[in-house]
Amino acid sequence: MKKYPRTFHLPISPGASSDDKIMTTLDGLICDDLVITEKMDGENTTLHRGGSHARSPDSRGHPSRDWLKAFAAGITPHLAEGERIVGENLFARHSVGYEALPAWFLGFAWIIGDEVQPWDQTLLRFDELGITPVPVLWRGSYRPGLFETIAAGLDTNRQEGFVARVTDAFPEAEMPMRMGKYVRAGHVQSETHWMHAPLVPNGLKGA
Repeated sequence: MKKYPRTFHLPISPGASSDDKIMTTLDGLICDDLVITEKMDGENTTLHRGGSHARSPDSRGHPSRDWLKAFAAGITPHLAEGERIVGENLFARHSVGYEALPAWFLGFAWIIGDEVQPWDQTLLRFDELGITPVPVLWRGSYRPGLFETIAAGLDTNRQEGFVARVTDAFPEAEMPMRMGKYVRAGHVQSETHWMHAPLVPNGLKGA
């Protein structure tokens, strides 16, 4: 199992807790082509040639993970050794409830070996595999105040936050510099972890 690296918080992220990592500089995000996607409130999950696993070391059974395993069974035979698809398993409702998702698994990264692949090629690979990507909120050149503007436009009642990354490929080891997240204040609004609460499936569009 190769765990997806932790995404550091942007310096303006109000949802960073005491044990979270925060970016010390934005230098790695200052570029001509940056993409900002919605941060979905699900379980970080990796699909690979041998199966699938959640980022959490907690591997206990859960209906949302049962669904994910069934979904992954149709994807993983088409993956090469060393190829990983990373996304959010959104079957179970966590802190944010979704009523009209395009799919219960939304992808946000394609990794080969130790390299995060370019964003445009990632979208093409997702299309080949029948994977729906996370929503794109903005794309363009970095400018001062950009992240504050995107944050101000969030509906924090239904959006957890956003993730910014360079669209070019980069080594997985450079994720702390090339990718950063913004999480709303007070994101976790229940003392009961979602795995211990009654299962409430998120809604699908058209269902």
